[in-house]
Amino acid sequence: MTGEAMGLNGVISSPISNLPNDGLLQKSMQQISVLRFGVLISGVGDNLQAIAKKLNNECSIVLVISSNASAIGLARAEEKGIQTLSLSDALYDDPLIADQVIAAEFRRCKADYIIVDDYKPALKEGLLLSFPYKVLCAVPSLFPGEPGEDVIARDLERGMKMSGVTICFETLGGHGPIIAQEAVRIEEGMTRDELETAIHEVEHVLYPQVIELLAEGRVQVDADGRVSIA
Repeated sequence: MTGEAMGLNGVISSPISNLPNDGLLQKSMQQISVLRFGVLISGVGDNLQAIAKKLNNECSIVLVISSNASAIGLARAEEKGIQTLSLSDALYDDPLIADQVIAAEFRRCKADYIIVDDYKPALKEGLLLSFPYKVLCAVPSLFPGEPGEDVIARDLERGMKMSGVTICFETLGGHGPIIAQEAVRIEEGMTRDELETAIHEVEHVLYPQVIELLAEGRVQVDADGRVSIA
């Protein structure tokens, strides 16, 4: 069921050159650092698809883990040669154990960051403590609520004029430091499905931009718990 992971850390070495006056000159070896991402899904994995299309030589998706063995996102990942893993329902009988298994698998693949892409089970300390300020989540609102809250319906019910996308780090306390946000106007008479579609369109553009910032090493969490972009 598994495919090969996209992208590998590599080392490029320059050949030894014979120079007539200086003798042998050995050029230093240059290490190429490839940022490695793991992904958690339960369904289609739309953000996974958007991010995979934008991958470059600086980042790769090394493993996709699903809580649902029949998730469409698994098949899509395998088509792209990404290694996949589906977890049994029985494992989730103990959510703490499930998260420990997930964290161990991502560590095994040497993942640097974890992308949460419509993953249904609640995240526990096994994963969050193993990857502090390394677990990314997209929230379909400019005002993230509690994890699992239907913030799209909330924004509509409150009569808000703007919604949007927030990409943040997940912490034990819930949605943590915000990395990026993009607004989406709520038009008069807009339905929940229409607003969700508009938000997803923005999300699929913003998420790859955040991945690029991470790959460039420009995202830092400051001592006050806020994100700064270099």
